[in-house]
Amino acid sequence: MMAAGDAEPHGIEVHLDRLLAERRMTLTELADQVGVTNVNLSVLKNGRAKAIRFSTLTRLCEVLECQPGDLLSHRPK
Repeated sequence: MMAAGDAEPHGIEVHLDRLLAERRMTLTELADQVGVTNVNLSVLKNGRAKAIRFSTLTRLCEVLECQPGDLLSHRPK
């Protein structure tokens, strides 16, 4: 069993900070518009999420007017 801080490492980077800054939007505003909690969005923003639902990714892209590749990128380990 893994402890909370022992999440399996992955090479996905989340660019939510940059997108929020470019759109002059707060995390709270985005969370409200997407329909997720601030906490869940913060976990994603800080790179601690283990997964994301396609429905959440769709809403993020709709609200931020972006493509999934604008939000996520792969960094080789």
